Amino acid sequence: MTDTRGSAKGVKGGGGTLPGERQPQQASQPYHPPQAYQQDAKAGAVRKPRTGARTVPRTRKARLRVAKADPWSVMKVSFLLSIALGICTIVAAAVLWMVMDAMGVFSTVGGTISEATGSNESNGFDLQSFLSLPRVLMFTSIIAVIDVILATALATLGAFIYNLSAGFVGGVELTLAEDE
Repeated sequence: MTDTRGSAKGVKGGGGTLPGERQPQQASQPYHPPQAYQQDAKAGAVRKPRTGARTVPRTRKARLRVAKADPWSVMKVSFLLSIALGICTIVAAAVLWMVMDAMGVFSTVGGTISEATGSNESNGFDLQSFLSLPRVLMFTSIIAVIDVILATALATLGAFIYNLSAGFVGGVELTLAEDE
């Protein structure tokens, strides 16, 4: 029976080495590095071996194909992203309402509308009570909830449609490169 180096099992000192392997050094022989790595006596630095004309490192590239998108993972990610978008929408609406109220936009426009729609017996339409902050935030929250439901459903449906079309045409091909 022989091992991978070709020497007989149990026999000492037999067989060769694999390509690229060094022969074991004897205790009596000191190790001398290859000529290219010997130290420069004057500078005390190690000289690097000379290579060919290529000095730029080679970038590895891989060409991959997205053959399938898992609808369950697409649904989870789209749900979380649409919730984040809904929260951003509510916060943006509240900030915009507060800025417009501080600038006096509602009172100015409301006064103009109440004068235009008012008569002798009534004051007209009151814009400030109609566009109050709680009412605006409730309307924005309803829109955000609808957006979460629709975005999640459409992204999941898109994953199913992508899987069907990828079965026919093979999917989207990507070329990925490794950074140095």
